[in-house]
Amino acid sequence: MILHNFIVFEGIDGAGTSTQLARLKTRADSDRFFFTAEPTDLPTGRFLRNMLQGDFALDPRTAAFLFAADRAEHIWGKNAAGNDIGIESICKTGKIVVSDRYVFSSLAYQSINCGFELPARLNQDFPLPELVFFFDLSPETALNRVDGRGAKRELYEDECFLCKVRNAYQDVFAHYKDSGMKIVTLDAAESADSVEAKIASEIKACFAECR
Repeated sequence: MILHNFIVFEGIDGAGTSTQLARLKTRADSDRFFFTAEPTDLPTGRFLRNMLQGDFALDPRTAAFLFAADRAEHIWGKNAAGNDIGIESICKTGKIVVSDRYVFSSLAYQSINCGFELPARLNQDFPLPELVFFFDLSPETALNRVDGRGAKRELYEDECFLCKVRNAYQDVFAHYKDSGMKIVTLDAAESADSVEAKIASEIKACFAECR
């Protein structure tokens, strides 16, 4: 199922998804958008962020289940009053939701250590975005960017691992080529300004065509 008004940014660590999400927030029409990311800021997501930072270890299969659980809250979650606060309900209001990472991250990352079948099964019921951007970048360049931040590398930020993830992403998007969502591959080695312009053009075209 395609969830209308839903856009996803995907790519290996350091590909520039967070940078472009931040740039979208500065648009004159930014009030049309709702910005979010995975892992989320919910308790499930905070637990996963601690894992990614190396605070503790998890079996890869456990991680796959937890990423899917966090995603379920992200899509269908409710607040303490029982009101819908998830992506699905926000999209139905007419807001365009832009998420940094989604199902495709699980299929690419978790499949490396526990195979494709488990993450595919755990994520099969989530709706697909209307538009997804794949930020394609070599792991070497991506990790140079990561190291340039001056922060400690996270769990998956290893060149050999990210090479596998980059290849897995390509397989994942080939699998979804007839799904009905629009898949746009970006050369993330280009300047941030160039990537931003291409994203803006695709968003304008997609939502003009789809409305």
